[in-house]
Amino acid sequence: MKEERVVIFDLDGTLLDTIADLAAAANAALRALRFPARSQAECQSFVGNGVNKLLERALPPEHKTASDLEKIRPAFFDYYDHHLTDFTKPYPGMPELLQTLQNRGIQLAVASNKYQSATERLVKHFFPQISFVAVLGQREGIPVKPDPAIVNEILLLSGAGREFTLYVGDSDVDMQTAKNAGVRVCGVTWGFRTRDVLAAYRPDFLADSPEQIPNMIL
Repeated sequence: MKEERVVIFDLDGTLLDTIADLAAAANAALRALRFPARSQAECQSFVGNGVNKLLERALPPEHKTASDLEKIRPAFFDYYDHHLTDFTKPYPGMPELLQTLQNRGIQLAVASNKYQSATERLVKHFFPQISFVAVLGQREGIPVKPDPAIVNEILLLSGAGREFTLYVGDSDVDMQTAKNAGVRVCGVTWGFRTRDVLAAYRPDFLADSPEQIPNMIL
């Protein structure tokens, strides 16, 4: 009997280069509360753990409070929901990779810490030709990565065993998520973290281009 296989992709920094739109939304929210803006490089270092952590890290030191976080969140969502595809684009080779894997009969999934509605909209917008077995983002009551809950949910939906699962991500959060879930992991070097950061987690693979990924699938 053929074993089911699944490749799980992180979204921001792995499938899509989203940092310009995320930084613009964070700065729109900061301006709404009359706080100083952050550089795109700063925002890139802030992402990976969901919107709340991005905004908490972006706030000035004396304003990293629950009350200020509650005030800034609506401004972020209002901007991002209207501008999430302004500058965002797939990384070179990613649409072709997804199509290649789909043609090989490998199941595909997305596991993101971006909130669910934005995750779904971006995947549908940029990869309409791909039939994902699951597109999962941050949802109420579900712990965010690096908790393995999102990976475990995808494994149930796909019917794939852990040994036939490859998790692909660009950050320390992704490396930890895969390790916590007990699945093989590939760190991609074109995203929001450096090769050295990824290598420190001793991933099973490091990829410098999407073309290398099919060879990592059992």
